[in-house]
Amino acid sequence: MNPRKQSFMLTQTCRLALLLLIFITLNLTAFAQEVFPDGTPIPEWFRQHKPTDITKLGKHYRITDYYLSNDSTLIQTELIQSVIDKAHENGGGVVIIPKGTFLSGSLFFKQGTHLHLEEGGKLKGSDDISHFPLLMTRMEGQTVKYFAALMNADGLDGFTISGKGTIDGNGLRYWKSFWLRREFNPNTTNMDEMRPRLVYISNSKNVQLSGVKLINSPFWTTHLYKCENAKLLDLYIYSPKKPVKAPSTDAVDIDACKNVLIKNCYMSVNDDAVALKGGKGPRADKDSNNGANQNIIIEDCTYGFCHGALTLGSESIHNRNIILRRIKVNHAERLLWLKMRPDTPQTYEHVLVEDIEGHDIGNFIFIRPWTQFFDLKGEQVSGTSVARNITMRNIKLDCNNFFNVGIADKHSNTPGYKTKMLDFRFENIEVKAKNFLETDTSMIENFKLKNVVVNKKKLF
Repeated sequence: MNPRKQSFMLTQTCRLALLLLIFITLNLTAFAQEVFPDGTPIPEWFRQHKPTDITKLGKHYRITDYYLSNDSTLIQTELIQSVIDKAHENGGGVVIIPKGTFLSGSLFFKQGTHLHLEEGGKLKGSDDISHFPLLMTRMEGQTVKYFAALMNADGLDGFTISGKGTIDGNGLRYWKSFWLRREFNPNTTNMDEMRPRLVYISNSKNVQLSGVKLINSPFWTTHLYKCENAKLLDLYIYSPKKPVKAPSTDAVDIDACKNVLIKNCYMSVNDDAVALKGGKGPRADKDSNNGANQNIIIEDCTYGFCHGALTLGSESIHNRNIILRRIKVNHAERLLWLKMRPDTPQTYEHVLVEDIEGHDIGNFIFIRPWTQFFDLKGEQVSGTSVARNITMRNIKLDCNNFFNVGIADKHSNTPGYKTKMLDFRFENIEVKAKNFLETDTSMIENFKLKNVVVNKKKLF
């Protein structure tokens, strides 16, 4: 054969081999696509996490161009709301908070409007509850009449909050009042002391909060209700543990939502960091106001003090495909907390906690009946509350208690109520535990443990 022709054929063969290799690689990559704990593919949407680009969101409305004063002592709710309304009436745009502190009560965003806080810009909540109107809203697993949040967005598509500025709830007066009231009346509930949330977004889709600081909330910090496709990126969420405890200032409450990504956030609050809500009561699963949480990923975050890094409950009926991964957690009272309500039918399933580093943790896993404000409302709970397909792996931390699990309490004999835990898996876990007791796996059906080391002793 002609050497030149032979060389050409060899080149073509190499090219075909290279194309085949590329084809196989692409197919293997597709085959190896990440999946949720139940085996369904994780959509590409979860891998897209760019900061909000406000240049693509329409006209910019700098509030100081619309008669607002850069005066941190002056309540300017109506003027700020008028800028939001003007942006909406003109087809949408970005309301910009420039450097300075602007004091406000409840603000309500409308379709096409966005909020951007420039570096050094601060929206600060009023500490007078009369600046927060009463309306039908969602609170503690119920649809009730309660106070609006500082930032409110309902029924919107594409709403964003962005920037390097701050939304400050100015919660100190509310916190002091709560603890004084609790001292006067030990049965005071969270909602008895009137206080607003910081950010409440409901019935919305394609939402993104990025870059901003969310601090000092009087009550829950960020509450998402019946939202779909919501991203919280690069946020700093903080409320103090001392000198005055900021009660019930959960960093993020996810309430009957689908597809939520929390990424690269810092969370340190005097309650749960990420809590999954959805409803409570013996007929909670029959109430259309309630709902499940599905496809929730919390990743690459850092935690300071909190009661629970990931908490399912206390008002929750169904959580499925929940991932907590690649986090560093310091000073949390619990890494994974499953709150089982004896007055509510619940299913917690397909939960994955992996690639965690931490120190000064109270409990590695904590599962106990949650009976705060227990109320059967004269009825019986039917069915069984279930926690299943729970996986914890690739974790290294020190804690007080490794395995704090129990289902017995004074409400455990509630007629019709049963708790079942099954299909748990612990793998590649190294823990230092101050108060280590023998791990009683008998309460969990099909509990698999592999390479679990506690206090340098391999358990399984």
